[in-house]
Amino acid sequence: MDAESFKRRFLPFHAKLFRIAYILVENKEDAEDILQDVYFKLWTKRDELDVVKSPEAFCVTLVKNACLDFMRSASRSCDTVDASEANVLAAGTTPERETEMQDEIRQVQKLISRLPENQKQVLRLRSMDDCTMDEIEQITGLTAVNIRVLLTRARKTLREQIGILYGKG
Repeated sequence: MDAESFKRRFLPFHAKLFRIAYILVENKEDAEDILQDVYFKLWTKRDELDVVKSPEAFCVTLVKNACLDFMRSASRSCDTVDASEANVLAAGTTPERETEMQDEIRQVQKLISRLPENQKQVLRLRSMDDCTMDEIEQITGLTAVNIRVLLTRARKTLREQIGILYGKG
């Protein structure tokens, strides 16, 4: 496959692939690096890509897998409170209440980090990144029914754990 054919076949999906990578890794630079790596792999295997029936689906799968590999290898911790989350505090709160709220955020983040990886991913995509069910289906490769089940289980587990943690269960 020559360069022009490659560009026509795979570059139209660039914006969509970047969006998927960004949603999964939550960092612009990492998403760009992952996308560059995926395009490099595609280019090095360009002579074998003629058999690919759906270039878009193939690229989405490559990006998703590259992101999952990146997330597995990265030593990312959910124990640190994001400054934007910690600073979303009600006006007029006392320093003690602010500390309590920051502690509650840390506790919920810990509980989320203990969820199975697929539940954590679907919960983040739906609740934090506001992805539609169709977008989540395409990103994860799961069916809508599977996504709903994972969301229900994740939310139920979090409700139960928060209830136990704060004596409401």
